[in-house]
Amino acid sequence: MSSSAAPAAISPVSPELPVLAEVVRSGFVEGHHRGSLVVLAADGSVEWSLGDPTAPVFPRSANKPMQAAAVLRAGLDLSGERLALAAASHSGEPFHLELVRTMLAEHGLTPDDLQTPPDLPLDPVEAEAYLAAGHVRAPITMNCSGKHAAMLAACALNGWDRAGYLDPAHPLQQLVHRGVEAAAGEPVTAVGTDGCGAPLMAISLVGLARAFRTFVLAEPGTPERRVGDAMRAHPEYVAGTRRPDTWLMREVPGTLSKMGAEAVQAVALADGRALAFKVDDGAIRVLGPVLARALRLLGVDAPVVERIGRAPLMGGDREVGEVRAAF
Repeated sequence: MSSSAAPAAISPVSPELPVLAEVVRSGFVEGHHRGSLVVLAADGSVEWSLGDPTAPVFPRSANKPMQAAAVLRAGLDLSGERLALAAASHSGEPFHLELVRTMLAEHGLTPDDLQTPPDLPLDPVEAEAYLAAGHVRAPITMNCSGKHAAMLAACALNGWDRAGYLDPAHPLQQLVHRGVEAAAGEPVTAVGTDGCGAPLMAISLVGLARAFRTFVLAEPGTPERRVGDAMRAHPEYVAGTRRPDTWLMREVPGTLSKMGAEAVQAVALADGRALAFKVDDGAIRVLGPVLARALRLLGVDAPVVERIGRAPLMGGDREVGEVRAAF
């Protein structure tokens, strides 16, 4: 073997995960999506699960509530829309970008301080409008720019190094690390780098569901409850006007919902029940059908569940099939 060969990737997940969704075109099942899912009862115990929900995963942007709680612990006084945006994967709508600029300016910062990679708005409608207006990819347009603005503001407040705010050893990222472990009730098993460049902590799906439950049930005034309350009060800042997380938090009172890249989703209901799942192949199109099915099994029958669960397949200009849950 060449000494320059890359090390083998570490994969703790079994290749025999159950099918969470199937792809049906013209009545023919043409594909499957496998993964793991866990549902917690109101008392926090595991009610039922599929696959291996104890294996570590990268929650990706589903970690953002914990990252937002860390900036509060660092002394940053955020609330309302600002705190919701600190926990957001925003769509890049004008009101998102305006508030990111405002948050930066309030702490003597500019968009040039952001270390998010240049990107287009996450929402395809917004991306088309952005390009049509003659704009190009920019760090502020990247969906994590609200989180990064909050992180930079916390650094400015504390006199911490701003250039190195994404280093896992940075004081702010150490706060995030400890906060993830506390909310999940388990140790972080790996640290990687997220798509936005921020450190990313691996926990199990059980830990992720437990963390979301914490953000719903924590005592008022705690960082976790403040973040959870802000996200639920201002869901359009957490996602966008055309996004399932927004629809669910707006239409099912008390619900906390956050997706993550590579097909991760976590939800906590007002009564403390919670769920988390990861689709193994990372197909984002599967999130809606799997989430809708899990919510129905939890007894959530609001009209928004039907809306979230629709994932049609097109043949030319007409609908010829769907991605549908298979459990």
